[in-house]
Amino acid sequence: MSEPIRNRYEFVILFDVENGNPNGDPDAGNMPRIDPETGHGIVTDVCLKRKIRNYIETVKEDEPGYRIYIKDNVPLNASDETAFEMLQIDPKNMKEIKKNRENLDLEIRDFMCKNFFDIRTFGAVMTTFVKAKLNCGQVRGPVQLTFARSIDPVVQQEVTITRVAITTKEDAEKKGTEMGRKYVIPYALYRAEGFISANLARKVTGFSEEDLKLFWDAVVNMFEHDHAAARGKMTVRELIVFRHESELGNAPSYKLFDTVSVKRKESTQIARQYQDYKIAVDAAALPEGVSCVRMV
Repeated sequence: MSEPIRNRYEFVILFDVENGNPNGDPDAGNMPRIDPETGHGIVTDVCLKRKIRNYIETVKEDEPGYRIYIKDNVPLNASDETAFEMLQIDPKNMKEIKKNRENLDLEIRDFMCKNFFDIRTFGAVMTTFVKAKLNCGQVRGPVQLTFARSIDPVVQQEVTITRVAITTKEDAEKKGTEMGRKYVIPYALYRAEGFISANLARKVTGFSEEDLKLFWDAVVNMFEHDHAAARGKMTVRELIVFRHESELGNAPSYKLFDTVSVKRKESTQIARQYQDYKIAVDAAALPEGVSCVRMV
């Protein structure tokens, strides 16, 4: 793998949804998440990371160094055990092993970072493996995402549907269809912001330039291999990346985010498509030592 990244980054993601539920809330019957005070739609960082993980798993297919730690139907401890097996650590002989390998905790942590892309990127809490009375550590990842928030308040629509697939034989004798419901948002444009720390990449996980390129690809394409009827039509419309010349950065992140404006066009009362918005980046307001690239 290549060397850890040497530059700090911030980025803005703009994505939209059309006639779909981008992130259901289990506490509200799986209706689209909203801010109850403002009515703006919300998509959690966990949801976005899941899409990115799924993309990496799809394109890399467990290629060495690009395994996924948090994945469907795979217990975390099963991945933890991989480190113990590969590093030849016998849980029954921990006291003796610790005496001969003083930096065992770091050895395990580095193994997990090297082999699992999402640990190297987002970090992970790997403290659940109590079988060996030793855990794989807690890693703070260099890449962090905020919740995505819609530009305008959203409308949650409950759509009644019918189906011919009857659940039970008893019901099938009485009726030919059953009723169901789907929750959708007719249209919404969402904005999420992110941060990439070159300092954490160098000191902790080893997140590299090669990883960074793959991460940008995953962000741009995170909905392309994740289509579902419930989610409607979802598309990444913009990926705006700010690159600092130094490892610790040349300006506060808020100053960079403030240069990106997303406004509904004056001629549009209700937004129903991406073209109803105007997106601009004020390049003249960028601080010295920071460059901007619109990757989509």
